[in-house]
Amino acid sequence: MDQLGGAIGQGGNWLDWLDGDLEPTGTGTLAAAQELAAQNDSSLQDVQQVVNNGYLGYRADIQTNYTVGDSIIPGTEGMQATAHAIAVIQPRCDFDLNADPEKLVELNCDGEPVNIDPEDFDPGDLPDASVLFSVHLAE
Repeated sequence: MDQLGGAIGQGGNWLDWLDGDLEPTGTGTLAAAQELAAQNDSSLQDVQQVVNNGYLGYRADIQTNYTVGDSIIPGTEGMQATAHAIAVIQPRCDFDLNADPEKLVELNCDGEPVNIDPEDFDPGDLPDASVLFSVHLAE
């Protein structure tokens, strides 16, 4: 959202962000993935940016910090579980493809109207990220 706000404020083609055509950089993906893994008593093994069904996403590989413990399968007691997941970022807003990104743009974000005017823009005016984008597990 910070990068989207910066793009609007700089007069660039910020509509590409809402169409899913630009890839964010320096988004804190690694720190966020590590925090989520830790909340689940696991350790992040790897995180990679991927494209899944045409949407920007991230694949995270984790390993539990605990062992399987007592099991009906002999020899697995000391093993740790591993897993991976891919989360994608899907734009929620429709807009006129011929819209001028330097003028007022009217967005329809899953039925919610959002107007962005770069000439009178304050980053605090942006709606919550959940209005503009959906983040969900794809795999």
